[in-house]
Amino acid sequence: MSSRQLQPLPTVVLPSRTVTGPQPSLVALKAPEPQADARRLTAPEPSSRRSKIWEMHNTLHCSIVGTCLSSGELRRLLIRLKVAGVQTASDHDVHMLGVMLADRPKAGARELQKTLDRRHQRAVNRFAKAKTTDAISALWEEALQSGDIPGAYWALLSHPATTDAIIKRAFGDVHMLSHLVGAANRADIRRLRELEAENGALAAKLERQQRQLRDGFTGRDQTIRRLNDLLAQNVGSRVQAHEPGEDERTTLREAIAELNHRLEVETARRKRLEERLAAAIEAGTEGERTRRQLERQCEALGQELAAVETRIGLLLPPHEGPTAPAQLCGRSVLYVGGRAHQIPQCRAIVERYGGAFLHHDAGVEHNAALLPGLISRADIVLFPVDCVSHDAVAVVKRSCNQLGKRLMPLRTSSLACLVSALAELGGETSERH
Repeated sequence: MSSRQLQPLPTVVLPSRTVTGPQPSLVALKAPEPQADARRLTAPEPSSRRSKIWEMHNTLHCSIVGTCLSSGELRRLLIRLKVAGVQTASDHDVHMLGVMLADRPKAGARELQKTLDRRHQRAVNRFAKAKTTDAISALWEEALQSGDIPGAYWALLSHPATTDAIIKRAFGDVHMLSHLVGAANRADIRRLRELEAENGALAAKLERQQRQLRDGFTGRDQTIRRLNDLLAQNVGSRVQAHEPGEDERTTLREAIAELNHRLEVETARRKRLEERLAAAIEAGTEGERTRRQLERQCEALGQELAAVETRIGLLLPPHEGPTAPAQLCGRSVLYVGGRAHQIPQCRAIVERYGGAFLHHDAGVEHNAALLPGLISRADIVLFPVDCVSHDAVAVVKRSCNQLGKRLMPLRTSSLACLVSALAELGGETSERH
C-alpha cells in the first residue's frame, strides 16, 4: 500500500488552546517536504510492502497517535527525540506534537513508525497472514468483538492490501467508540461510590475491632497478673502455715499446669487476633489505595467525556457531517428541556439517526400549554433530568401516560447521553424489523 492516496475524509478542526509557561516545540520539525507532498498526489500503485505513517493521509494521523499509543509511550518517544519542553507538556500537547511528527520522516516519523510496529508486532503479524480485503475485514471484525482495537487499527492501516473503503470503515468504527465513554464513566462513578461506602464500613469495623482487641488485651493481662498474685499468695501462705503434703503438692502442680495451659491458650488467641488486626489494617490500606486510584480514573474519564462532548459538537454541526444509518425509521423525537446552545447539535444527531426532531424548552420561552400537542405528534419523548423544570416533567409524564407514548429520561443534557439513548432506540427498531 505504498504512497496510497485516500479519498477525502471528514476534516476534524480542533479548537485552539493556549498553554501557559514554555510551550513544547519540536527541535527537529520542519515544513513538510515538497517531495512527500508530491508522493501523496501521485496515483496509487500496487505494492507488497506495508505503508509508512508519513505516506498515509494526514487526516488519519490524529486517530493513529491517539488510539495506538498511550500518552506515556508517546511522551517517552518525544523525550528520546529530544523535543524541547515535552517533560512538562500536557497530554493534549504531547498528542498534538505526535500528530505533527507523523508527517515528517526526517524529523522523527521513522522512529514513530518503529515504535508502532514494535508496540503492535503481534497484531501486525496476524494481519500479515491476510491476503484479501475480505480476510482483513474479518480480522477487523474479530478485533472489534474482542476489544483489541489499537493493534488491529495500526495493522489494518499499514497493511499493503488495505483499500480506501476498509480504511474509512475502520476510521468510522474507532470514532464511534468514543461515544461509549459516557456509559463507562457512569459505571465507574457508581463503582467508586460503592467502594467509598464499603471503605467507610471497613474503617468503622476496623476501629471497633481495634478497640475490642485493646480492651481484651488489657483485661486479659490484668486477669493473668491477678491470678499470678493470688497463686503466689496462696502458695506462700500454705508454705508458711505448714509443710504441704504429697496430695497438696500434687494439687499445686496440677493448678500450675492448668494456669500454664490457660496462658498458652490466651497467648495463641492473642497472636491470632494480632494477625487478624494486621490483615484488617492491610485491607483498609488497600481499599484506600483503590479508592484514590478510582478517583483519579473518574477524574480522567470526566475530562475524556468533556473532550468527547466537544468533539461531537464539532463533528456533527447542523449543516454538515457524516450521516448515520436511519435507525429511527422516520419516528418523531420530542426533546423537552436541555441547553439552548446544544439544540442545533441535538437536532443534527436525531436527523442523522433517521428521526424527526421536535423541541420544547420546558417553559423558558415556549408556552407550557403547547407540550400536550407536541407529545401527541411525537413517537418518543426524551428529557434530561438535570436541565428541565419540575412542572414540565409532570406534564410530560401525565401526557405520555394518557397517550401511550414512549418516555425516556436522560441522565444528563450531554450529547453523549442523547447519542446513547438514540443508539438504544435504534437497536430496538432493528430487532423489531
